[in-house]
Amino acid sequence: MHSHMHVPGGGYETIVLILLLIALVVYPLAAVMTSRAYKSWPLHRYGLWVAGILTAGLALIGPLAAYAHTNFVGHMIGHLLLGMLAPLLLALAAPMTLMLRTLRVEAARRVTRLLKIRIFQFIMNPATAAVLNIGGLYVLYMTNVYSLMHESTSLYALVHLHVFLAGYIFTISIIYVDITSHRYSYLYRATMLVLALAGHKILAKLIYANPPHRVPRVEAEAGALWMYYGGDAVDLVLIIILCYQWYKATAPRHLALDKNG
Repeated sequence: MHSHMHVPGGGYETIVLILLLIALVVYPLAAVMTSRAYKSWPLHRYGLWVAGILTAGLALIGPLAAYAHTNFVGHMIGHLLLGMLAPLLLALAAPMTLMLRTLRVEAARRVTRLLKIRIFQFIMNPATAAVLNIGGLYVLYMTNVYSLMHESTSLYALVHLHVFLAGYIFTISIIYVDITSHRYSYLYRATMLVLALAGHKILAKLIYANPPHRVPRVEAEAGALWMYYGGDAVDLVLIIILCYQWYKATAPRHLALDKNG
């Protein structure tokens, strides 16, 4: 497999680096500027944004990205960073809320109306988001897409873009930290999260038992273990946040009943 591996050219890494640097600069700049007219932007969100961008950067450029081209374990570590940890960190930074308060009122209203159209509501449904996220991984690892993406820079970039966006959309469809077009019940979101976690674990076991095309068994087994247990670590944070939000939303009613009782 390694002898046929195609490594994306310098142009790819240059574009990624420029986009990451723009994201690192624009977010804090917008936060500082809008803090003059509105309530100060929380300091922890600056840190979450920077951490999320750097996490995505580790998976896309640099030593780990180079290692991922020649070893499935490196690829899987990158997958966890790009598709799970980075989306969680960035979602907690609430970039949509920041964008809306940066825009002029009329422009912000147009964006809000755009988010309410049917296609966006369909994509933001936790069930749809789970299929895009976990289903996309099944296509990647259970078909020849994984080997093919290392032979084409365009496909390589497209796969990584999908992994990140699908992970981000799934994250914001489960936990509501940022502005969202439609809010689903906690029970429904919890159910979709459990199903997605199950699908992720089943896929890890399938990779362990049946390595992707042209991936050595030893690498597949080690990568599958990273996927199984590394995914658990990020998923645990997601579960804690969802449960905390659920408890916070229902606790006031329980307290009121206690007082009246």
